[in-house]
Amino acid sequence: MLISRSLSAAEYNSTHEAMLARTLQRIAVKKEQGIRTPDELWIVDHNDVYTLGQASKKEHILQHTTTPIIQTDRGGQVTWHGHGQLVIYWLFDLHSLGWSVRHLVSHAEQAIEDVLNDCLKTTQSNADVNTNAISAHARRDAPGVYLYSNAGTDTDTDTDTDTDTDEDNTIMLGKIASLGFKIKHGFSYHGIALNINCDLAAFNAINPCGYAGMQMLRIADFISITDSIDEAVANGANRNSNESDKSLSYEQVTQKLIDNIAQRHAGLIELRAIGTK
Repeated sequence: MLISRSLSAAEYNSTHEAMLARTLQRIAVKKEQGIRTPDELWIVDHNDVYTLGQASKKEHILQHTTTPIIQTDRGGQVTWHGHGQLVIYWLFDLHSLGWSVRHLVSHAEQAIEDVLNDCLKTTQSNADVNTNAISAHARRDAPGVYLYSNAGTDTDTDTDTDTDTDEDNTIMLGKIASLGFKIKHGFSYHGIALNINCDLAAFNAINPCGYAGMQMLRIADFISITDSIDEAVANGANRNSNESDKSLSYEQVTQKLIDNIAQRHAGLIELRAIGTK
């Protein structure tokens, strides 16, 4: 069983405290009573905050602003959360699911890949962006999801973390989603952050996830994101219901991702082989 909870304009510390308390409660119930409690997805709209993972290095904070900087217990380096970014916390009992930590990470990355690639191929693109030539992929060397563009021709450039071209002639455009989990007695918490229509300027004050010069991306720069579901539906109707030429709202992208995660949780979507990106 998987239940969801939505939090708007959420302060980071209180949300983290509640998430940790819920996880400790679930651990105690399972240990003391042998009862499996329902797994949970927390869908969160955070107020602006920079968070530091357990291994974070302070030098990755390039500029101090009025935005709070909070040390937390997840994995990973420094990142930003704020309005227009979708954060989903995965409160899962991994042992009951039969998932390893690697399974958790791969399911998270592949769920984001699925939704982004579907949106890029079926939704109205912005300006002159050819979204048919863009695809979302995870990387073996750096957790998260990145957008790649088909280069079309062989290029001869050095490969680095930030602007690499790999053997299948695709060029990495940048990072669009981050993830960081904490596992306690087989229970996961923390989760994923997907940039939908947020202000990316907040990332200028840090080395995102510890990578200097990492270009951060958002969905709204590639496909048409509307302010509401009603507007997205109206736009689709005005285009004679052409499925390849419609807009999406923040809420619709959110629901697509929740649905994909729920299917994975139910065992209806299996993991793919990890790519070479």
